[in-house]
Amino acid sequence: MRQTYILVVDDRPEIRLSASFVLEDNGYQVLEADSPYQAKELIQNNKIDLILLDMNYSLDTTSGEEGLELLAWIQKSELNIPAVAMTAWSNVALAVKAMQLGAGDFIEKPWKNQRLLQIIEHQLSMAGLKVQNQKLQQRLEPIKQDEYVWRSACMQQLMMQIQSVATTDVAILLTGDNGTGKSQLARKVHDLSSRQSGPFIGVNMGAISESLFESEMFGHKKGAFTDAKSSRIGRFELAKQGTLFLDEIANIPMSQQAKLLRVVESGEYEVLGSSQTEQTNIRIISASNGNFEKLISEERFREDLFYRLNTLEFRVPSLNERLDDIVPLAEYFIEHYATKYNKAQPALSDCAQQALLEYRWPGNIRELSHLMERAVLLFIADPQVAASDLKLTANELPLSASKGEQTLPLMTLEKAEIKLIKQALGITNSSVPQAAKLLGLTKSSLYRRLEKYEHEFPKK
Repeated sequence: MRQTYILVVDDRPEIRLSASFVLEDNGYQVLEADSPYQAKELIQNNKIDLILLDMNYSLDTTSGEEGLELLAWIQKSELNIPAVAMTAWSNVALAVKAMQLGAGDFIEKPWKNQRLLQIIEHQLSMAGLKVQNQKLQQRLEPIKQDEYVWRSACMQQLMMQIQSVATTDVAILLTGDNGTGKSQLARKVHDLSSRQSGPFIGVNMGAISESLFESEMFGHKKGAFTDAKSSRIGRFELAKQGTLFLDEIANIPMSQQAKLLRVVESGEYEVLGSSQTEQTNIRIISASNGNFEKLISEERFREDLFYRLNTLEFRVPSLNERLDDIVPLAEYFIEHYATKYNKAQPALSDCAQQALLEYRWPGNIRELSHLMERAVLLFIADPQVAASDLKLTANELPLSASKGEQTLPLMTLEKAEIKLIKQALGITNSSVPQAAKLLGLTKSSLYRRLEKYEHEFPKK
């Protein structure tokens, strides 16, 4: 755990020595400065947690102008370092000025050690709350809803694998088509991990411009660049003690990948506009639908970064590979959106279920969610029908026939039939009843075709 550093600024060596004895005896690390000028240099080059600041130096012994000038500089620089002002003169006006310029408290010399320690502890606590509040203001997390329980064998197997590694801190890479639910799985890993009480911070790497990459990821200080009118906390700091989810990781420009690699390897980075090295403590989960083998061969993605991110790699199946989930997931979305919009909750008719099963789902779960949301919003309940008997028909599902059609190259009907049977068996993990349902056949009809083409489907 990092130690707490306190900077004692006073032009009298005996005062600095006295403060050092008290503070070090109570577990604090102490840095000393004999002037505001030296204090600025130490503040810029060290991670200071609190400043114990004398108000009067060589200029005079009563005005406190030099101490006030340093407080004004700290405030203008938005350093967010708590300061405790001190003076040998009881001066209410000076105390007010110091507080207006950001001093958290004021103490007279000679101080009582217990009182000094109480003030310091309180100011450090308040500073921690202030930083936490800033982090919360920058975090935008989705509201959790009741979790869907997967029915398909491929997803049940994937969930078992994820549960077995969630408690570790290894880097995970989730691959698969767009809309398959990679971000929800990343959140699931976080919720099952030892970091579940920490923040879950997601960032779409494809949406960050190259010029803003460092600012977004590592943060920046006020004035670090032209438009930096205030300081900003970066994603690595926001995710501290928690999980950082890097979505669309393959879209990071090559010029920025080296900077990300350094953080992943060492856990160290610098806030833009600061020379101080920060240490991060996070778990990284990445996701992409990119072909990394191709990206690496074309020198568009660093191989060393890829191997750092994919300690464990899991492919998330497309919705067409989760046949047993299509109808239950649609019903789950209907219930969710009906509750969200205070609308009627119709059941899926048989024809609607068949239409959902026959559709290709190029947009995967995201497309199914949007389809059900639209269907719920546009559904008109018949007042003559009981709520429990309301049905959503296939005609009320805006499925695009053109998207659902799958073009096959010209071939004989026999070859096309074999190809479709292989595809159906692959999607259903060789379940003949499910494959038959997907192809619009009876179970016995599919068995007859498997016997007919036994040279293509040898018995195991």
